[in-house]
Amino acid sequence: MATVRRSTIVDAPVDAVWQVVRDFNGHDRWHPAVSTSRIERGLRSDQIGAVRDFRLSGGEKVKEKLLGLSDRDHSFRYTITEADVPLRNYVAEVSLKPVTDGNRTFWQWSSRFDTPPGQERELSDLVAQGVYEAGFQAVREIVENRPRPQPAPKPVSTPGSAVATNPGAGSALEGQAITVDRHGGPDVMRMASTTAPPPGPGQVRIRHSAIGVNFIDVYCRTGYFDLLQPPGVPGMEAAGVVIDVGTGVRHLSPGQRVGYACPPVGAYATVRTMAADLVIPLPDAIGDDVAAAGLLKGITAEFLLHTVHPVKRGETVLVYAPAGGVGRILCQWANHLGARVIGATSSAGKADIARACGAHDVVTPGEDSLEDQVMALTRGHGADVIYDAVGRDSFAHSVAALAIGGHLVSYGQASGDIGKWDIGSLASKSATISRPNYGHYTDTREKLDRITTRLFDMINRRIVTVDIGQRFALRDAADAHRALEGRRTTGSTILVPDTPSGGSL
Repeated sequence: MATVRRSTIVDAPVDAVWQVVRDFNGHDRWHPAVSTSRIERGLRSDQIGAVRDFRLSGGEKVKEKLLGLSDRDHSFRYTITEADVPLRNYVAEVSLKPVTDGNRTFWQWSSRFDTPPGQERELSDLVAQGVYEAGFQAVREIVENRPRPQPAPKPVSTPGSAVATNPGAGSALEGQAITVDRHGGPDVMRMASTTAPPPGPGQVRIRHSAIGVNFIDVYCRTGYFDLLQPPGVPGMEAAGVVIDVGTGVRHLSPGQRVGYACPPVGAYATVRTMAADLVIPLPDAIGDDVAAAGLLKGITAEFLLHTVHPVKRGETVLVYAPAGGVGRILCQWANHLGARVIGATSSAGKADIARACGAHDVVTPGEDSLEDQVMALTRGHGADVIYDAVGRDSFAHSVAALAIGGHLVSYGQASGDIGKWDIGSLASKSATISRPNYGHYTDTREKLDRITTRLFDMINRRIVTVDIGQRFALRDAADAHRALEGRRTTGSTILVPDTPSGGSL
């Protein structure tokens, strides 16, 4: 029996470290030894008994089962159930405790396991260095580099005037941004210098730490949507820290962590000055990368499931692209609402992801059409609601897969415009068709507060998890768009704005 115990001090509060390590399906996003991971049988990642099936960077396959988890004690235990590496009867525990002489965390990681004769020293060193020490360092780099709120300067005001908290007044900040000089393919995007002016009345200036990539950015870059007029900066979603605010802004303050997912475009930048009204303060439990990856997608899922078509228990829901950013959240959330969820995707690998995210069944291309497969699964009933983000290539199949009186929600057109349709052709299903516009559901702070309150609760309760499948440097935004358009992504994609200056993409 071998015993390995390692500990470290992380220069960050317990809640910040716990936020990263608590997700039993999240180690592929921070541990250098892990390449991919998924939770089996659609269980939540914090559900006792959940099994994470993952591969190491060398290709070895491992399965681990969650034995216990305590948010009060900041600890969890797990065991290896299957592995290509010779670790037998492996049981490990991660525990975090606050350090009393500062805002730091004491982290202990320990395990006991059996090894083949003669390999005890070799495998103990592998676990200690390749797993524990490497994990310590990876998480330390994430949480210790995260900007921390600074106390806001005392505001200066005169009787009857709005309070001004604007320590950077009069000075523009230099930065970098991805610019689009003309509509077109990914090659029209290039890195350029930019400036963020001091915030005026009702504005906020933000230093971005993570930027979300969404298909609407592709529509803006190509000119399919008229939200970006060249020369301009794409992007509608980011997270970061408030630098300063203009007069009249009362819900934000310097040093505060914030996020946004709203027009106008301009998020693909290191610093930005924008209207403050739709910028959202982030809870401590929501990291910058999660906010940048999940705000726009999570907000979209919320109004699709609760406003456009309020999903009821027992309904059958068909979700296209269930391995994508919005699709994953739709599957998880619809499952939680009591719906039967069917995913429609293009490959067996993405089908596995859909099932792990709560899809009860998945249909893929084959001899039978999508509608025939859906009808077979539902015994001829069809789908009560279909969330279709594909567009031209899927629309006819979606109409055919609807139940009588079903609702088709066409919220994206990844394959192109659906073209012209005779409304009379929908009578065969007495169908309802919706084409929701994101901006109409998110144009006031009251609407956003309602939506994000529900979304953050779902994330905190681990009912919804935001999976970051890809990270690109800001300077590589064109590569991110190529991957997105080539359907080579899973989950969410973010840009990291820590980039050198200048240069074309």
